[in-house]
Amino acid sequence: MSTRARAHLRSLAHHLEPVVLVGAEGLSVGVQDAVKTALYDHELIKVRIGQSFEGDRQEIARSLADLVEADLTQIIGRVVVLYRPRDKDLPGRPKIQLPA
Repeated sequence: MSTRARAHLRSLAHHLEPVVLVGAEGLSVGVQDAVKTALYDHELIKVRIGQSFEGDRQEIARSLADLVEADLTQIIGRVVVLYRPRDKDLPGRPKIQLPA
């Protein structure tokens, strides 16, 4: 992904609230399913890594992005921004257009 496209996604994500919380148990199947569903619905989401999680935030962010086949757009503190383009259009849901 280009730097310009990543910057565009970061600007879109600025006003978003986290939709999934990773707790002390880490990347459970439930967390993975919730992230996959949220990415399908929204394409661009924020995930919060809870205070109870003791591991490395960078490592869990990369692992999560790999598990759900998403682009790791940004990590700020305990918030991770993920992007995965939708395969098909959903009625009433705009598709994110990345700059060339």
